[in-house]
Amino acid sequence: MKQPKSYNLNFCIGEFSLTRESERILFVVNTPSFFLSHRLPIAVAAKAAGYDVHVASAAGKVVKKIQDAGFKHHTIAFARSGQNPLVEFKTLMQLVKLFHREKPDLVHLVTIKPVLYGGLAARITRIKCVVSAVSGLGTVFVADLVTAKLRRWLVTRLYTLAFNQKRLAVIFQNPDDRDTLLATGTLQMTETRMIRGSGVALSDYPYLPEPEGKTVVVMAARLLRDKGVFEFVGAANILRERGVEVDMRLIGSSDPGNPTSVTDTELERWEEEGVVTLMGYRTDIAHQYASANVVCLPSYYGEGLPKCLVEAAACGRAVVATNHPGCRDAIRPDESGLLVPIKNKVALADAIQQLVESPELRQRMGEAGRVLAEEVFAIEKVVDQHLRIYEELLDDAHKQV
Repeated sequence: MKQPKSYNLNFCIGEFSLTRESERILFVVNTPSFFLSHRLPIAVAAKAAGYDVHVASAAGKVVKKIQDAGFKHHTIAFARSGQNPLVEFKTLMQLVKLFHREKPDLVHLVTIKPVLYGGLAARITRIKCVVSAVSGLGTVFVADLVTAKLRRWLVTRLYTLAFNQKRLAVIFQNPDDRDTLLATGTLQMTETRMIRGSGVALSDYPYLPEPEGKTVVVMAARLLRDKGVFEFVGAANILRERGVEVDMRLIGSSDPGNPTSVTDTELERWEEEGVVTLMGYRTDIAHQYASANVVCLPSYYGEGLPKCLVEAAACGRAVVATNHPGCRDAIRPDESGLLVPIKNKVALADAIQQLVESPELRQRMGEAGRVLAEEVFAIEKVVDQHLRIYEELLDDAHKQV
């Protein structure tokens, strides 16, 4: 089995020389794969700093990779759909039992269900320190249907309960999400922190020259309607009608468990039409970006800060994204990429065509993207910010003893 990636994070822990061996941090994440892709470097650095690090998530094939990295894993039955109240209550009770048994000094809750249920469990079991990572608010705060408004009211009440902690730091990836929850009165400004994304290992996403030949535009995302997949295909059709020479590549797979997923029938039709190149699910994103000229994400999903755009910046690729929370925070508009309105395939096609026809502009934007990645998105900077939050909360807890 391939060994977990090793991260050289010694520089991050140089200032964190206090003995932390008796302090336990428990990460709670919905899936083990998300922990590996978005939080592993932070956990590795915390372990190197002396913390006793545990991980709780749903079951999965990659749990062994978490264990091989030296972390004790606990299985929690997080259901994807969340439609059965009894199942959701069971998940909450599992977290309560886990927190009571393991007695972590600090819990780091990541994604919506762990933040909500883990926050409630932390209150019940009197956990000393809680870090909640809000990596996007999903669709509940943007939908206008009556049922969505009811769900929004319920979720807001749950956030209020989950954030009622003695020592709390809520990490946001963009200011829109922070301001949305502040406006609901669920937490105080002093309890918020801003960390732009999950970071990227720059050495894994090298800045390479653009390939020659026909311009390649890549969109890598879950194939969901609100990720802008249909706008991407629509823009590809428009560019074909205009006679623009471009290879539009769509990376990702359908998600049958999600009601907004692209269907197999739609994928089959797109393949027959040949207007986009369907690449399927890929793990070699750095290679795919290196083989492309432009990266595109026309999302109107409740993004935190899309990792695909962070990786695009690291690879030095110009970006076309929507002027939407999270997406617009992942670029420097008109410097490292172009912003377009949501749900507007014509504007999307116009922006892509502009970059197809201007290699010099693409190069300047790619260079600016790499600078942005080095200044803001480097994994070392993200890890350092997290360790400082842990230290701040735990040191405060010690003072109160």
